[in-house]
Formats: sequence, structure tokens, C-alpha cells
Amino acid sequence: MPLKGKKIGVIGGGAMGEALAGGLIRTGLVEPALVYISDVSAERREQLQEKIGVNTSADNCAVVKQADIIIIAVKPHVAPPVWQEIAAVAGPRQVFISIAAGVTISRIESYLSGPIPVVRVMPNTPALVGEGASAVSPGSYAGKESIEAAMAIFNALGRAVQVPESLLDCVTGLSGSGPAYMYLILESLIDGAVRLGLPHNTARELAAQTMLGAAKMILETTDHPAKLKNMVTTPGGTTAAGLFALEEGALRPVLMKAVAEAARRSREMSG
Repeated sequence: MPLKGKKIGVIGGGAMGEALAGGLIRTGLVEPALVYISDVSAERREQLQEKIGVNTSADNCAVVKQADIIIIAVKPHVAPPVWQEIAAVAGPRQVFISIAAGVTISRIESYLSGPIPVVRVMPNTPALVGEGASAVSPGSYAGKESIEAAMAIFNALGRAVQVPESLLDCVTGLSGSGPAYMYLILESLIDGAVRLGLPHNTARELAAQTMLGAAKMILETTDHPAKLKNMVTTPGGTTAAGLFALEEGALRPVLMKAVAEAARRSREMSG
């Protein structure tokens, strides 16, 4: 168990910080007494104590001193001053995990002194409900144990994969921004069914469950999407008619372009 007995620190007690701590506790990977969260808001600290039973503090450096693994869960524009603040108390026996989009590993390592393990992770918002997709990229000094710890943490929130940092912009375009694409598709499917007379709540439930089920089929069968699509499509049938409309509307290249454009924007923001 890569997290057994480890103390976990979280800098930033917002939605993602809470999701990370809550996921670790819910899955039994870490006890609440071994989790330390810092946040500037006294009200938020009180909420976290009551809701998930963790230790809280207003002092980022105090959390770093307590923890073996520290997750920096703040907004990208806040991340650089936080790294500068905690650098003096960071040590090579700790692991630092950053989820701040656009803040590169080399930039993080420039704030730290010595061979300190850094892992950069790109999660997405479904992590808030335990169904996140996260990509893990190790830094120069992050060895096997550091990577295993990061993978264990983010697998507690859904699924995690390891990729080189050079591919994180692509990940951002796919799974980072991807939930918004799925919501737009769902909204369109729901509106289409409502237009034909189905009650909105019924259409919403059917559309969301259909997307969830289709995704689960992909993950659990490991079959190519085209094979699964063909299983649903009979010659001259309803699905074939619907697929023709989607192809006529260029859905496939539009979605491919969405991934490319979001990745391009991610590269611009990192630069």
C-alpha cells in the first residue's frame, strides 16, 4: 500500500481539495486524522472539519511540515506564490503533487531547493463525484514510490493514467475540457427528445444513463468504440438513420477539432 501510514497535506480547501481528501478517506486509503488541509477561510476550515473530520490550518507551511505527501490544490494564478512560500520547509523525503493547470514541472522545481519529488496531475471535475479521469506526470526526482502514491490518490477519485508531461496539453483538450463537451452533447440529446414530446426529467435521466452506460461498456469490455457502435446498428434501422444525421452534420471532425483547439489553448497558457 503506497499510502499506508502516510500523512497527506492539501494546500487549498476548495472543491477539488475536499474531493481529494474525501476520496482518500471514503476508500479507506487514509484515516481522517492523517489528513491536513490549509485554507485561508476560517469558515471553510470549519466546514471541512465537520464534514470529513480532517485537521485544518490557516498556515500552508505548517501543513507541509506535518505531511509526507503534499497536494497543491489551488488555482493556477495562486500556485507560484504558494510554491515560493512553502519552498523553505519542503524536503527531499516528501512528495509534492500539483494539479494547477499550466504550471509546468520545471517551473515548480525552480522554486524548490534540492532533489525534491514533484508530480504534476491533470484531473477533471467528475473527480468531485468519484468518477474523475486524471493524467499523472512525474518530475525529474519523482521515482517509483512517488508515482505509485500519486496514482493511488487519483485512482481513489476515478481512474488515473501515467503520461509524459509533453502530452498534458493533449490530456487537457481531451479529459480536462471533455466534461463540457459531454454536457453539450447531453443537453442536445435531451432537447431533441423534449422536442418530440418526452418530459424533460425523463429525457435527462435516459440521456445521462445512456452516456454512463456507453462509457462503462468502453471501459469494461475494452472493445473498440466502432465495434460497440456496430453492435447497436442494424441495416436500415433507427440507429443507422441517426448515425447518418450525425455524420452529415460532421460531428466526428468537430469533436476532433474541439480536442485540438483546447490543447492548443492549453499550450498557449503554459507558455
